[in-house]
Amino acid sequence: MLCRRTLGVHAVAAIAATGAAALTVSVPPGEAAASGRLSAPQRPAVLTAGNGDVLSSEPGVFHLDPLKAIKVNASVHRIMYRTTDRTGKGIAVTGTVLNPATSPYGQRPIVAFAPGTQGLADKCAPSRQLAEGTEYEAAPIKKLLDQGYAVVVTDYQGLGTPGVHTYMDREAQGRAVLDSVRAAQRLPALDLPDAGPVALYGYSQGGGATASAAELAPAYAPELKLKGAVVGAPPADMNKVADSMDGSAYGAFFNYALSGLSTSHGIDIGPYLNAHGKRVTNDLRDNLCTTQALAKYPFLNSRFLTVDGRPLTERLKRAPWDRIVAEQQLGKRKPAVPVLLSHSALDDVVPQQVGKNLAADWCHRGVTVRFAGNHIPGHIAATVGTIADGLPWLKDRFAGKAAPNTC
Repeated sequence: MLCRRTLGVHAVAAIAATGAAALTVSVPPGEAAASGRLSAPQRPAVLTAGNGDVLSSEPGVFHLDPLKAIKVNASVHRIMYRTTDRTGKGIAVTGTVLNPATSPYGQRPIVAFAPGTQGLADKCAPSRQLAEGTEYEAAPIKKLLDQGYAVVVTDYQGLGTPGVHTYMDREAQGRAVLDSVRAAQRLPALDLPDAGPVALYGYSQGGGATASAAELAPAYAPELKLKGAVVGAPPADMNKVADSMDGSAYGAFFNYALSGLSTSHGIDIGPYLNAHGKRVTNDLRDNLCTTQALAKYPFLNSRFLTVDGRPLTERLKRAPWDRIVAEQQLGKRKPAVPVLLSHSALDDVVPQQVGKNLAADWCHRGVTVRFAGNHIPGHIAATVGTIADGLPWLKDRFAGKAAPNTC
């Protein structure tokens, strides 16, 4: 096992200021731990620790409601850990590790829960929303804990840490998910199995991140004992998803993707936008989480945001965006574990055909895939279908049973 290190948030900030080369300082919990939140974490200038190493940790809490009346009976720790961005540069991201009070498993499995679309503002990070009782995916996380699994939830790059969240960046999201498992295994406070069974779970953005993590794992994290991946409504083909979203009730998500990908690729989108477009984009980046954004900007159409009046979806088909969009495509790589792919025929955000195409691509590459279609109306409501199919499927994977195959 790699050396475990716990580094306080303020020490991380000090490293950023001094450019120190080694992450070996140990400091007692400070005011961040006392307040229960990782307040204003600073990204270190130099990261020489290994991917998945824990840079800081503190006790946390998981509330199911914003009144904080219902607290989940689990040991909760908020963490900052090392991962890498799209280019391979070391970065610090935050997340949450949750360990249920009881479990039927001697060697407790860990499920990496990749969150769905939260927003771009730092206040939207799941590590903050779980504590505040405002995390809209609290139900599936709680159900996984109820099965006796430890759960680790990444905040992804730039969500809860400095910089813009690199929303929909395939590699950054997949790496953050895989390194969150490594961090959970190395967190001294919970003493989870270093080489125990692991699974991946996610819906929507989280479905894409989970799919990416499954594809990256054989090369990026071969030591993880992955047993399977539950992939719900994955936005596997950005061109098709963008055409579906722009101008829809979920039009803000398309703006998220433009902000996220432009950040990860170092592109300034300011020249594309008119004054209204810049105001909307800044508002979405700085102030609003998903439910607030959908309420404030329903049916957001990108042609009203641009200087030339043309929809931004047209730019995705021209350089450099055509190349960037192509890089996000899922299905070009082979997961080494069975996959459950759940997708509703009545999904109003990510067309079901996108999920079917991904399943077909994986089948063609020899992956064991169960495609679980349903007819639950609406993208958000269809999360219950993924939960219903995913929980028994995961239980069978951890039990060592043969995975079903619908290829």
